[in-house]
Amino acid sequence: MEAAAGQAEEAALASFLDRAQTQRYAGGFNPESWEQEFDKIPMFMKKSPAEIDPEQNPDLACLQSIIFDEDRSPEEQANTYKNEGNEYFKEKNYKKAVISYTEGLKKKCSDQDLNAVLYTNRAAAQFYLGNYRSALSDVSAARKLKPNHLKAIIRGALCHLELKNFPEAMAWCEEGLRIDSKEKKLVETRAKADRLKRAEQRDARKAKLKEKKEQSQKEVLLTAIKERNIKLFLEASKEEDEISDGLAEMSLNGLSSDSTTGTKVYLDDNGNLNWPVLFLYPEYGQTDFISAFHEDSRFIDHIQVMFAELPPWDSERKYHPSNLELYFEDEAREEMYQLNTENTLLQVLQHQR
Repeated sequence: MEAAAGQAEEAALASFLDRAQTQRYAGGFNPESWEQEFDKIPMFMKKSPAEIDPEQNPDLACLQSIIFDEDRSPEEQANTYKNEGNEYFKEKNYKKAVISYTEGLKKKCSDQDLNAVLYTNRAAAQFYLGNYRSALSDVSAARKLKPNHLKAIIRGALCHLELKNFPEAMAWCEEGLRIDSKEKKLVETRAKADRLKRAEQRDARKAKLKEKKEQSQKEVLLTAIKERNIKLFLEASKEEDEISDGLAEMSLNGLSSDSTTGTKVYLDDNGNLNWPVLFLYPEYGQTDFISAFHEDSRFIDHIQVMFAELPPWDSERKYHPSNLELYFEDEAREEMYQLNTENTLLQVLQHQR
């Protein structure tokens, strides 16, 4: 078949030279187009076309029919597809490489070593496409056919590394090093997987300690709120009997920790509560927001700061601190309660509603 392919290329070249000579003597030879003509000959093509049109590329179509002759044995056809896939792989055209290797496997040839190579090569192409699980499946299939196939083991270790399966990556490296104890890629991969596994374990320990610390802080915060006889509105949580989950969803007057401000009630260093408080001015559709309103601060103190100067939206010039009335809403009863601006935030929060 290789001899036949060579003869076909020689015939194609001879055909081109004949055409060129004929055009020259006929006065039609174009020296500027000879490169394009040459590029139509398979031997001199810089890049093969994605789809082969027999009318546009008859010589290439002829070669293709010879190379992929269905009368050839499954082993010969599978090997041809393997070689084609290797060429695509060299060109970094991994998608086409996958297709070629797959076509080779479809031939179901009896050469298990060749099948193992096809699986391993397809795994390499899948790996570079980022399809790590598909690549891992292929190297596993290759090892069933050839358990000590070192390239398949190396590729499998790299797949596990990319998938962050660090213990599995190390295990595959160990298996490969029992075959070749000096294989550089396996030694490097094992060391990297070990380092990343230790880092992952360290990060997990840190996250657990942080979670434990936050849990403790939330419990202290909840205790401080309960000691002040403040009633909480707790939104439904998945684990209602877990203090931390209930507290994480705690909201005051509809302003919860997952609002756009991201603020929450907290205990300061002196053991005092600081709350997020939202002032609404429905008449003008305006708001003011205090992210940390100290529980012992009076409302009038904040109002005097906020309205030291009349706001630009107060067209009637009536928002003076002494003129303002404050209310909070009881959502359950749909009622409004007026509060004394001389009161502290704590006194208001201790209101029975």
